[in-house]
Amino acid sequence: MPQNDLIPLTENLAIKANIQGTFIYIAMLIYVIAIFLHLCRFRQAASRAYFTAFITVLSAIIYRWFVVAHIPLQNLFEVFLVLGACGWPLTNFARRYLAVEGQTGDILLSLIFLFPAGFVFSDAVAQLPPALQSWLFGPHVLAYMLAYFIMAKAALQGVLVFAQQTKAVSDHLADPESGAYRLISLGFPLLTLGLILGSVWGKIAWGDYWNWDPKELWSLASWLVYLLYFHWRSSFGRKYPRVNAMLAILGFIFIIITLLWVNLSRIFSGLHSYAG
Repeated sequence: MPQNDLIPLTENLAIKANIQGTFIYIAMLIYVIAIFLHLCRFRQAASRAYFTAFITVLSAIIYRWFVVAHIPLQNLFEVFLVLGACGWPLTNFARRYLAVEGQTGDILLSLIFLFPAGFVFSDAVAQLPPALQSWLFGPHVLAYMLAYFIMAKAALQGVLVFAQQTKAVSDHLADPESGAYRLISLGFPLLTLGLILGSVWGKIAWGDYWNWDPKELWSLASWLVYLLYFHWRSSFGRKYPRVNAMLAILGFIFIIITLLWVNLSRIFSGLHSYAG
């Protein structure tokens, strides 16, 4: 691996001394500034900083796309880079169409998602494997990435339920329990789309719609947790808000396992091992 691409700090922590890294670290710094401004109640300045960080990450994605000559979703470095740019659009969409607030949490999520791209995973350029050279590559992965950020935002709403914040911050905004429900209702179709597109892609690439791959199994498990969430909430409504919140959080825990543990653990190596 070229020395100027990855300079080890510890066995698992690395910093990128290149143009790609510069984009990432500037964006992370601006995300930190945005959080600080928001906590200091400089809301307008925080929103501007948030947008600036989003544009910076978007620039990093475009740069990466130019360097690798394909949509940058091949490995975990590129996946976390894209996740780091999902926050700002989803914050505004959720506020406008779902009446769900949470800008500070979304900025924090963007920063957390961007951290592995900046300090953990290599940005070394690799040839796109034959299995990924499909028109389904972009839609399949993007559907999951959007769903993952939405479900992370829903999990944060669930945490607020446990923090006793059961009321909306204003009359026109949803309370955390309702906010989690609205977000999961948005993210679940994207999870379903990702699962269906993955099955079709599996048939094309590997000859079968379902291959009992660890990534497939955990993706299905995540989907089933949210299906359980809908069944429980349709049965009991808001009678048990903490159970609703617990299921929202549990679903995202399964997503973390799907995204990280399955990709990085040797125990779960399979057809999707290239993602690590």
